[in-house]
Amino acid sequence: MKTSAVIFDAFGTLVEIQQPTHPFRQLLREGRRQGRLPRADDIRTIMTHCLSLSEAALAFGIKISPSQLAFLDQCLEEELASIQPYPDAVEAVGLLQAAGVRLAVCSNLAMAYGPVVERIFPHLGAYGFSYRIGVMKPQAGIYQHTCDLLNVRPENELSGQRRIVMIGDSERCDRDGPGQVGIKGYLLRRNGDGASNLSHFARSVLSDR
Repeated sequence: MKTSAVIFDAFGTLVEIQQPTHPFRQLLREGRRQGRLPRADDIRTIMTHCLSLSEAALAFGIKISPSQLAFLDQCLEEELASIQPYPDAVEAVGLLQAAGVRLAVCSNLAMAYGPVVERIFPHLGAYGFSYRIGVMKPQAGIYQHTCDLLNVRPENELSGQRRIVMIGDSERCDRDGPGQVGIKGYLLRRNGDGASNLSHFARSVLSDR
């Protein structure tokens, strides 16, 4: 079956953080020191709202001093500056774009990280980021919204027409979740089972066209 569009996960698939500093995790730890217990939806709040570190602190009721905020902001800047594309991702995107395949990224992200992905891969057809859409993978809505942004219809996979595929490093979010809306998901495992390389994956997609 011919493929009309490919959707990528972002972190662990297209890009990697080479020097993680975990600024939002540090913020939540500060909240715990102040007696605020972690909540099950903390990460969801961060990733489904447009929140800076100071706005997240306010939303969680965490008190941080100007010096603490400056430190966390510096940690965030260092982490963002360390984000780099995987070489096979750059090659895969180039191959697919040259062949006219529509491309998108669909990822669970805090607000600060989206612009970095857009800067590294500036010519994708759609950017389905959770903080903009208000829904996280593996909820069906984020995949559907990404397809809407890309102007493709995933239900065509079910009708035997041109298919849409997604690839990422999470079984739950990138392999299984997309199937809810008719997208064929693939698992990326650079050091194990599944698709081991995005370049090989791209060539496989193109061999079916």
